Amino acid sequence: MNNLLQLLVSSMTQQSSINAAEKKTGIKGVSILTILSYALPLIIKAMTKNASSQNGAQSLLGALTQHTSNRAMPDQIADADVEDGTKIIGHIFGNDTQNTVNDIAKNTNTSADDVIKVLGSMAPALLSSLSAATTATANAQKKQAAGVDLSDGLDVSDLVGIFQSTTNAGGLGGLLGSFLGGQTQQTQNTNDGSALLSSLLSLMK
Repeated sequence: MNNLLQLLVSSMTQQSSINAAEKKTGIKGVSILTILSYALPLIIKAMTKNASSQNGAQSLLGALTQHTSNRAMPDQIADADVEDGTKIIGHIFGNDTQNTVNDIAKNTNTSADDVIKVLGSMAPALLSSLSAATTATANAQKKQAAGVDLSDGLDVSDLVGIFQSTTNAGGLGGLLGSFLGGQTQQTQNTNDGSALLSSLLSLMK
């Protein structure tokens, strides 16, 4: 878990993933790489900003269960539902979507249409990767994580326990904090875990 985001970014920007996106979108690989390199940190920041300690974790379950592919990243990109991906991006950035897309286009010397195509092609795989990370965390925490009981399957309370545990252990929460300048490392309580959950569930509202 310590390298989750680094691995996620790496898998989405590896050559085979870029090649798949190039075939999917018709956009040159160098432009795709430039867009992703600029956009992925913005996506993570927007997800964190969307976090709310009071939002329902049940919506997160819905988001994760709808995107559970364990196929290789290039295969997921090749078969991506771009319409679904575009909606995901819209949920991430909300009312700032168009401004953010325009900003990405301006700073990467590409067009807004190209940005939408690239992010729309990658977003479903992004959610699947987060879903897989959640499942992996659940399995890793199964024997010792406080608040996690998987004997009856994964439910809302388990998700809270998982994210609390990874936060307290310096896992996902610590990694997000490092990636975003430490802003998520300041509190290690239930609200922190819920905020991480909400940052993901906001994708599929």
